[in-house]
Amino acid sequence: MRVLIVDDHNLFRDGVASLLGARGYQIVGQASDGEEAVAKARQVCPDLVLMDIKMPRMGGLEATRLIKAEMPDIKVVMLTASDEEGDLFEAIKSGAQGYLLKDLKADAFFDLLSGVERGEAPISPRMAAHMLAEFSRASQGKKPGESSSVLSDREVEVLRLVAQGRTNKEVAAALYISENTVKYHMRNIMEKLHLTSKAQVAAYAVSKGITPKMLEVI
Repeated sequence: MRVLIVDDHNLFRDGVASLLGARGYQIVGQASDGEEAVAKARQVCPDLVLMDIKMPRMGGLEATRLIKAEMPDIKVVMLTASDEEGDLFEAIKSGAQGYLLKDLKADAFFDLLSGVERGEAPISPRMAAHMLAEFSRASQGKKPGESSSVLSDREVEVLRLVAQGRTNKEVAAALYISENTVKYHMRNIMEKLHLTSKAQVAAYAVSKGITPKMLEVI
């Protein structure tokens, strides 16, 4: 994959570039803020942008919205130190395909990143825990017999295990399903959040604590 790295710390960018290059990724550019990221994306048209959130001039969330609006085929994965729920859901609404934290170990980082080309949605376990907490809060307002319009019961089970830091193989073993099925459920979870307009509404609604019943009428 052809990768554009966006971060306002030069040493961090160089370190990520070295790691990616050693694993066969092609680094086609670097940017130090969102404005530069948009300009570089237009210039080099990368397959993937690794985007920080907190940067001067223009942050990663705004840059992601601009890139996805103009160049929707470019995949954007947030690579950030921010574990704030608000940033997670804003990134999803902005069109980011994944959300990775900078404290990941290298093997875990590449394991999550490797599925991007196949349409999988990489997300750090800690952020998956935030997502699960939000969905759980939203579902507490259900009336007896109501089902959530956001996630299926199986998707919640998968997300709960991922949030515990389990690998796809461990999730598959715990639920007696295949690893491909785990990946399918994770892809569906993320699609419900940002790959359709209704999913974007769902992500916004859940982040605001709107119940599934309220979501049905939006």
